[in-house]
Amino acid sequence: MSVRELVVLGTASQVPTRHRNHNGYLLRWDGEGILFDPGEGTQRQMLRAGVAAHDLNRICVTHFHGDHSLGLAGVIQRINLDQVPHPVTAHFPRSGQRFFDRLRYSTAYRETVGVTEVPVDRDGPLATAASYTLEARRLSHPVESYGYRIVEPDGRRMLPDRLAAHGVKGPDVGRIQREGAVGDVRLDDVSEVRRGQRFAFVMDTRLCDGVHALADGADLLVIESTFLDEDERLAVDHGHLTAGQAARVARDAGVRHLVLTHFSQRYSQPEEFERQARAAGFEGELTVAHDLLRVPVPKRR
Repeated sequence: MSVRELVVLGTASQVPTRHRNHNGYLLRWDGEGILFDPGEGTQRQMLRAGVAAHDLNRICVTHFHGDHSLGLAGVIQRINLDQVPHPVTAHFPRSGQRFFDRLRYSTAYRETVGVTEVPVDRDGPLATAASYTLEARRLSHPVESYGYRIVEPDGRRMLPDRLAAHGVKGPDVGRIQREGAVGDVRLDDVSEVRRGQRFAFVMDTRLCDGVHALADGADLLVIESTFLDEDERLAVDHGHLTAGQAARVARDAGVRHLVLTHFSQRYSQPEEFERQARAAGFEGELTVAHDLLRVPVPKRR
């Protein structure tokens, strides 16, 4: 049985708190695990969440500020210590290659697993797997930063009433799916498009075109909301979003489930993020993330 869910490993921004670890997010997508922005302490949070190094197939780093990348050293060394038997691919801004190299080889260890490096330097597709395409979009932050998007290809949904009306049954149902037609009956006559699921991951950024492109039509959007709306000037100055800004992005993009995260240590009442997001007009499912939370990707429409 396929599983598509987000495992939240950490939700703090620059400074961790007693209750919030630095960033870290694992997306389980069918048989693959995609780790986003492993901040300091990610390896321990993986243990607490029941995530093993063997679960990792990709690592996606948005940018090289410490709260989004200092956990790379431990995660990569754990991948090698556990001798993960499958390939692991790492994506990160090409301009940060020197930081990735320093983290990957920060201490001595026995390298047993080949981690393939595929840096990002432009918008567009990065990789295609069996059930998704991984895309990147440039964001607006003091250092180069990219957000990521998982897009499942559209499929077809067979419609029993139309199949019956056209007399298509038994083995002919599979045949029309494979070949596109049976006699004069076309696949379009007895089915409809089943839209693929979409996941978006947006970290440190001001509002920009990349934010909207990543969020567009997402079933699950994970987005930073470092500041509350009354501190919007701080957000702009430091290259971040507020709760209201993130919610308006989700509202305008038709997002089904919005996950707010990456909170400044200055705030101690998470319910205020939810209040401001609702006040901004977002009416879909809304989660203010906390460490070790699991969030399923919404079922297909």
